Amino acid sequence: MTAASVISDQTWSRADLVACLQGRDEPLLLPLHFERCNFDEADLSRLDLRGAHFTLCQFAEASFDRALLSETRWAGCRARQADFGLADLTNARFQDCDLNNTQWTRAKLASALFTGVKLTGAHFAEVSALGIVFKDSLLVDAHLRSLSFRKQTLAQLDFSEADLSGCDFREAVFEGGSLRNAHLKLARFEGADLRDVDLGGLRLANAAQFKGATISHRQAASLVEELGLRVV
Repeated sequence: MTAASVISDQTWSRADLVACLQGRDEPLLLPLHFERCNFDEADLSRLDLRGAHFTLCQFAEASFDRALLSETRWAGCRARQADFGLADLTNARFQDCDLNNTQWTRAKLASALFTGVKLTGAHFAEVSALGIVFKDSLLVDAHLRSLSFRKQTLAQLDFSEADLSGCDFREAVFEGGSLRNAHLKLARFEGADLRDVDLGGLRLANAAQFKGATISHRQAASLVEELGLRVV
């Protein structure tokens, strides 16, 4: 197998992958590229997969605990309930992947990019996430406490019912998406543009934390109507 090989349509165990990595010639000229491979329930913890490309692969309930995954590329992969805890995913790229109910506790996600990704129920606890970016993704019921989105343009992000406690949205611009029924305790929105985002479930009692943010007339009317007043 050469460094340029594309490995396709295989089912992998930990032992198989370890043998594959050990059998590669050094220096590595090109990253490994897996297509339509099955890693379901595999223990891939602590493996060095830096720079690997995964296209249309399966990782359901796989473990990447403490794995080295910086510069990896993931396209069209399905990894429900996979565990990325303590993994190094610096500058990783995820495109059109199903990552529902994944675990990312204490992962390194600096400059990682998630585009068109399903992250419903995902748990990002104590992650290192300087420069992390989400675009056009589902983050429904996700745990995202204390992440910083400051000055970002947030395009079509569904944060419905997500735990956003302590998140920093200062000067962020929301382009569509939803904050409906999100948990926003101690979140900061000074200077944020919220005119295009769904604020359903927001109560006047919680409005103080949005001081300094911009909302639309329609959104303001919805808040006032909660008091039983009619806006004409």
